[in-house]
Amino acid sequence: MMEDFFVSADLLKRMDAYWRAANYLAVGQIYLLDNPLLKRPLALEHIKPRLLGHWGTTPGLNFINVHLNRLIKTHDLDMIFICGPGHGGPAMLANSWLEGTYSEYYPNISLDKDGMKALFRQFSFPGGVPSHVAPETPGSIHEGGELGYALSHAYGAVFDNPGLIACCVVGDGEAETGPMAAAWHSNKFLNPERDGAVLPILHLNGYKIANPTILARIDEDELISLFEGYGYRPYIVEGSDPDIVHPRMASVLDQCLEEIQSIQRQARSGEPMVRPTWPMIIMRTPKGWTGPKSVDGKKTEGFWRSHQVPLANLAEKPEHIALLEQWMKSYRPEELFDEQGVPIPEILELAPQGNRRMSDNPNTNGGLLLRELRLPDFRNYGIDVPRPGAVEAEATRIMGRFLRDVMKSNLDQRNFRIFGPDETASNRWDALFEVTSRVWMERILPEDTDLSQDGRVMEILSEHTCQGWLEGYLLTGRHGFFSCYEAFIHIVDSMFNQHAKWLKTCNRIPWRRPVASLNYLLTSHVWRQDHNGFSHQDPGFIDHVVNKKAEVIRVFLPPDANTLLSVTDHVLRSRNYVNVIVAGKQPSPQWLTIDAAAKHCEAGISVWEWASNDYGEEPDVVMACAGDVPTLETLAAVDILRQSVPDLKIRVINVVNLMKLQPTSEHPNGLPDRDFDQLFTTDKPVIFAYHGYPWLIHRLTYRRTNHSNLHVRGYKEEGTTSTPFDMVVMNDMDRFHLAIDVIERVSRLKNSAVYLKQALRNRLIDHKQYIYKHGEDMPEIQNWQWPYGIDVAENE
Repeated sequence: MMEDFFVSADLLKRMDAYWRAANYLAVGQIYLLDNPLLKRPLALEHIKPRLLGHWGTTPGLNFINVHLNRLIKTHDLDMIFICGPGHGGPAMLANSWLEGTYSEYYPNISLDKDGMKALFRQFSFPGGVPSHVAPETPGSIHEGGELGYALSHAYGAVFDNPGLIACCVVGDGEAETGPMAAAWHSNKFLNPERDGAVLPILHLNGYKIANPTILARIDEDELISLFEGYGYRPYIVEGSDPDIVHPRMASVLDQCLEEIQSIQRQARSGEPMVRPTWPMIIMRTPKGWTGPKSVDGKKTEGFWRSHQVPLANLAEKPEHIALLEQWMKSYRPEELFDEQGVPIPEILELAPQGNRRMSDNPNTNGGLLLRELRLPDFRNYGIDVPRPGAVEAEATRIMGRFLRDVMKSNLDQRNFRIFGPDETASNRWDALFEVTSRVWMERILPEDTDLSQDGRVMEILSEHTCQGWLEGYLLTGRHGFFSCYEAFIHIVDSMFNQHAKWLKTCNRIPWRRPVASLNYLLTSHVWRQDHNGFSHQDPGFIDHVVNKKAEVIRVFLPPDANTLLSVTDHVLRSRNYVNVIVAGKQPSPQWLTIDAAAKHCEAGISVWEWASNDYGEEPDVVMACAGDVPTLETLAAVDILRQSVPDLKIRVINVVNLMKLQPTSEHPNGLPDRDFDQLFTTDKPVIFAYHGYPWLIHRLTYRRTNHSNLHVRGYKEEGTTSTPFDMVVMNDMDRFHLAIDVIERVSRLKNSAVYLKQALRNRLIDHKQYIYKHGEDMPEIQNWQWPYGIDVAENE
């Protein structure tokens, strides 16, 4: 039963005036260059030559905004607005200006006629602001340029944020996306004892760009059943008459708030919890509400034609100018703004004050709230490496022990979570379960393990939802890590794009404070997916990442557990980056002591002196590697060559920070040309074994002096279910192929090493015959160890 809540007629009248003012400002942003208060007859010179913007969703967003402001003021709420509709910029900018926030952040956009003119002119205009709810928009953590992620961002924002309510508006276009379908399940992970609340508002205005929407057309009983099945209690608000819709919306919002607060009171009383049924609102209002009913005899309001710019081609159709003026004057601006263009006091007083304004809530500028993580000394988790390759370890398991204590050290701060699609244990981070669990608000059976309502590991088999949760968590001032199988992180390629673009833009906005970096661990990687086969073999996310601006992306390929520890500590301390770490989880040789690893990671690229034999001389060849398996194969190839051609001078270089390969002019982590030439020489052959697709290394180094002598081996889309060593053989990155490459590239060996080359080719034949007969790699491959030197793992 819904309770009756009363809002006075006078207040509703003033709220309607506020709504009209926001709508007027939104239309002005889309259309006007000048004459903001329409004090003169509207003429073509007052109108932008290119009309860019979206009207259809805007009046509904403005309507919701004014009603949320009443709720905030009445109950002193801490609330943010997540604007899912992709082109809601005019609404959010209009409300930020009416609340006074916009003028505080941008003093040239003052709260008067001149400021209104500037607000209008800048919208979707060169040198101005985008049409989305971009980083430039105060109060935004969600741009909405790409649909599907609003709800997961909202839930991420309220995890560990018990006083916060995120109102998330989901448009009916966005409601058709796959990521949104999974994100509705986020309520199964929300603990009302320690988390805030999300109030979803599904805004059904009926149409996308040029088509009806599914949820707007299905039977209402089916629609309600859908969301009841998701675990929500839907309330319907619908209509086109503001006199009817205003009081209904006010009453429903009061009801929803009462339910949210009741759920939280009960959960925080110490009583045993079952997953609650959270309220949501389904709001049906016309697309392009209050806009032109029809244009050129064709239905516009309540139809897809109002999606973007209802009145277009104004230079060719002067009658449209008259319609535009009539439309804008229908909001009666003379009642809303004084002669100086300042909103009248009755409007201004409806907005909350200070940080209670949704456009100035500090949660939407998360760097203001960011607290440093308490990090233990990563060196205390290092593996003892008496000599290179003498011990084996699972690198990510060692990383998991470090993360366990990061989690433990920050439990009281509640500002660190782990995210991933059902792979925390598989990726060897199971040490985390010594101090926390997976969060789970559903039934827990006696045989279940590592589940609790208070868990801090977030697992759902939807990479989109994991990414959205993490982004919302980071952008509101917390820290996190996302682990995923390497091949399937591609599922969030586009989400990564949006976050990287957001960070890049924030770096140029002075009032945006830096937030914790988005950190990926990509494991179960291409070279150790021999058991799962071709579908699980794809290292291309790195290529995708390096397309973004150098100022915000970092890629790390630690060759062993100790370097992985150092990199992990580094990324957890970093700000405003996307950090990608690729590391294997299978037992593998360990090369560097923890002190040597720290130095190597600080440099990002180093000569491994203990593996080289060119000290004090010019090398005959440089053998470089990036990645754990490429490092193993490179060192094994060096061993073959040092035993077979003892006088061959070999320099071994390991790359842990991939961006070191670029010049400093291209990336802030890049090596100066002089240093690069000293390492790789200016004229000697370079055989480079790389974790991913080989052409990326060529792309990163194409400006370098010795690029013509660079020969890269890596993954070239050859794979199947086979043995680990056969994976590298299929892609010509094995030790035998690498040694053959050296023979073919070092001119003095082309004739003298012909027998060695033939022997290596024979070993490749032996390999194939052996695995076909025995189903595993040859003993000499499985049991190989670096044979040189004692106590030389210090790379100094």
